Amino acid sequence: MSSDPSRSVSKFDDEDYPAFTMGRAAEMVGVAQPFLRSLEEAGLVVPERSAGGHRRYSRRQLRKAERARRLVDQGTPVAAACRIISLEDQLAEYTDEDPSGGQAKDSSV
Repeated sequence: MSSDPSRSVSKFDDEDYPAFTMGRAAEMVGVAQPFLRSLEEAGLVVPERSAGGHRRYSRRQLRKAERARRLVDQGTPVAAACRIISLEDQLAEYTDEDPSGGQAKDSSV
């Protein structure tokens, strides 16, 4: 256990901290584990690996997986859903919009 409490608190706020196992991630997104593997194969969500080789997902990755699930639920093939989300993310980088539907990051530029 770390003696620096600010360090452990920052993990709670870090969108990219790989805190979730594959089982928990699948449960949170509402999918079976093979769906997450298919997103990894497509390169959309590539989880970090623990020392033992287990996949670990961040909150940002889970939001992206959830976006893919919604598209697939509407009848979009997985490969097309991954491409759509990748393009949305690229567009968001250039327009400073949050692709998950939130407000613009910073419009003062």
